[in-house]
Amino acid sequence: MLRKSVLLPFLTIGVSVLNAQSLKAKIKVDIERTVGAIDSLLYGNFTEHLGRCIYGGIYDPASSQADASGFRKDVMDATKQLGVSILRWPGGNFVSGYHWEDGIGPVASRPKRKELAWGTIEPNTVGTDEFLQYAEKINTQPYIPVNLGTGTIDEAKNWVEYCNSDTGTYYANLRAKNGRIKPYKVKYWGLGNEMDGSWQMGAKNADDYGKCALEAAKLMKWVDPTIKLTVCGLSYWSGGTAEWNRTVLSHIKDYADYISLHFYFGDRTNNYLEYMASMKEPENEIKQTEGIINEVRFKYKIEKSIYIAFDEYNVWYRTGVEEKLEEKYDLQDALAVATFLNSIVRNAQIVKMANIAQLVNVIAPMMITNDKLWKQTTYYPLQLFATNCYGESVNTYVQSDTFNVANYKGVSYLDVSSSYNPKNQTLVLNVVNRHPSKAIEAAIENQFGIPDKKGIAYEINSAGLKDQNSVNEQKVKTIEKSFSIAGKTFTYNFPAHSFTQLIFTIKQ
Repeated sequence: MLRKSVLLPFLTIGVSVLNAQSLKAKIKVDIERTVGAIDSLLYGNFTEHLGRCIYGGIYDPASSQADASGFRKDVMDATKQLGVSILRWPGGNFVSGYHWEDGIGPVASRPKRKELAWGTIEPNTVGTDEFLQYAEKINTQPYIPVNLGTGTIDEAKNWVEYCNSDTGTYYANLRAKNGRIKPYKVKYWGLGNEMDGSWQMGAKNADDYGKCALEAAKLMKWVDPTIKLTVCGLSYWSGGTAEWNRTVLSHIKDYADYISLHFYFGDRTNNYLEYMASMKEPENEIKQTEGIINEVRFKYKIEKSIYIAFDEYNVWYRTGVEEKLEEKYDLQDALAVATFLNSIVRNAQIVKMANIAQLVNVIAPMMITNDKLWKQTTYYPLQLFATNCYGESVNTYVQSDTFNVANYKGVSYLDVSSSYNPKNQTLVLNVVNRHPSKAIEAAIENQFGIPDKKGIAYEINSAGLKDQNSVNEQKVKTIEKSFSIAGKTFTYNFPAHSFTQLIFTIKQ
């Protein structure tokens, strides 16, 4: 079908004070050239029984911020402001040793268990009912992985019945006995966690996991056919082969709605440009996984869609278990997170869920110090995407200077994604300028529609790449600016080492 835009002249949009030292670039965007619908589940989060994420994070009855149920009100407020659309719980590695019936019923009667994933004692104070009621408080979708490490397929089936079935059966009646008559109707479930990893309790090879996951999926969907299931994909891409994904999907092709990917990143070589270049890797993994999904669907004539769920990702390289994974983030980490979000928006046709790990204190966008909540640098790009990037992902052409590092060549200094929401006729351009010292003056050509004369720019930046936030100071945060759009030729000057989100309306 012919595109109307080929008959229209280019229109260039942008703004800003030009810098004589700026590099030059070009961005072209056409709101008719869409990639796929942006699912709100891309803006999810993850909570695990690890360190101070649950106890001392979302739940702290001794805090001055605690509500009547013991949950911190400041964390709930910051989570709502972050736009968290789906919340994964209880793990993570933790879930492979977790038996959910330990965490229901009267709290005083719940057993304390030696927790082997992270080497602690689990009190089971926060269990299924507490978590699901918490999800309701913050108005987010719950996402529960079941234990396919030390657990059984029967245990997985019973958990679905406890959460989702109407009363009249044993586990649904047990839920009612515990104070909740109405089913929770949990829609999203995971079939274990990182089952390919030797670090995982009950780890399996691809064939054994595929068979186990298939039997669990059958029982879970027989209890509730409306649920959506995520199968464990390759969790550590450089440590295995994509054959895991092919084998697992071949087993569970008729039941899987998503296949999971995990990706942790960081400045492991203390080299900023190597760090920025390494952020090409998530997109490589997405493309390879999409190819395997299409191969399996074609081979077995699978009509239903199977998507990617990036249900664990984040910056993580400074801390370990000894530090309880309490990572402190800087500006370059915020740029890396923005670049990751660009990757999943650019691939919105196949990536339909993403969960940054984790919500609070543990490799998290928010921290609690001396009973006071503060926001890390990574909070702000997450918030901007979750607040503004909806509708359709739009194909974007970028031409800018490039750089080379040891493992990556020809890496563009500008990393860009775009979204267009037809409901409010809003175009959003997400632009990371990865250059460490130079601004980039970009001509932004809108190829279809009439732009408004005004726009809003949100910028995240700071003087130094290693600048961090603290309980006392927010060096890195979002700054709002306005800009004018007058005439047909505009430029925008993107500052060095910055993330900028440009928003303006386009009428068709």
